[in-house]
Amino acid sequence: MPSEFNTEAFTLLGVGALVVVARTVSRVYLAGFKGLWADDYLMPFATVVYGLETATAYIVGAWWHGLANNGMTDEQRRTLDPNSQEYEYRVNGSKTQLVGWSLYTLLLWTLKLCMTIFYHRFTQSLEYMRPRILVAYGLVISTYLATELSILLGCHSFHKNWQIYPDPGNHCQPAISRIDLYVTVILNVLSDLYLLSIPIPLLWKADVPLVSKLSLMFIFGGAVFVMAAGILRAALVIHDPIGGASAAGSWAVRETFVAVVVSNLPMVYQGLRRLTKAVATSSLFSKMSRSRLGYSRSTDEPDFEMVASPTSKSAPQLAAFETQQEFFKSS
Repeated sequence: MPSEFNTEAFTLLGVGALVVVARTVSRVYLAGFKGLWADDYLMPFATVVYGLETATAYIVGAWWHGLANNGMTDEQRRTLDPNSQEYEYRVNGSKTQLVGWSLYTLLLWTLKLCMTIFYHRFTQSLEYMRPRILVAYGLVISTYLATELSILLGCHSFHKNWQIYPDPGNHCQPAISRIDLYVTVILNVLSDLYLLSIPIPLLWKADVPLVSKLSLMFIFGGAVFVMAAGILRAALVIHDPIGGASAAGSWAVRETFVAVVVSNLPMVYQGLRRLTKAVATSSLFSKMSRSRLGYSRSTDEPDFEMVASPTSKSAPQLAAFETQQEFFKSS
């Protein structure tokens, strides 16, 4: 694996970890430790998985030189000495590829679960959204199980995942398995599309300036790139099973990086907005009194027509309504 890829992969890992830290700080600042939800605890776990996935991608190239049980003719398989270093590299490379697939799916679906929990919190005051959130939970969990089972059970017997001779077939070659590719890509895209269908209509209906509306849609719509990267990864492998597998590994690292950033960006945005407003307000109030400014939330800040009213709501629902307001206010 080229040193350029190693530099890129670990740079992206570092930036991704910083984004998670920023998200955590933002959530603690906004809600306090007692106000944290399950996604706030799941995200550090996802970061650990992200680190392990990056390490796996590094090991495939640096330790096993990109070799696995694919890209060989029948003659090469038959004549390869089981005691040779290449044989060891190919076996270990295949095992590492299998681990990499599992970490890749675990990371992506953990991030999907975090976003589902966030949407749950975001729409808590909207009774009509509850069924859609429940469907999202069910979809995320079921598609993850289907994807992971396809990776673990797609090749029978399991040891054939690293078998060299005889040729175990495409479905038992983790680096290029079409079963893994098709199942993962299709279920990844379908689940992402459903999750996108939750916030985008709410943002579009919100009574906010068009620029703010588009910027918020951009923040939530970053999943489109994740879907595109996943599709590109599959296309590279299918088009070129030998060279494409290496290029696909590079795109997998980029895909998971963008997924990490996209999953944390809404919370980082919200915290930065609140902090910026607090700093600006403090600066103004240090020069003149509030009464002299005539400042009030109802007159100095835009009045947005929400899709649900907080009237007669419980405390958690009021908190959810306030969360919506924070996102719907112009930047």
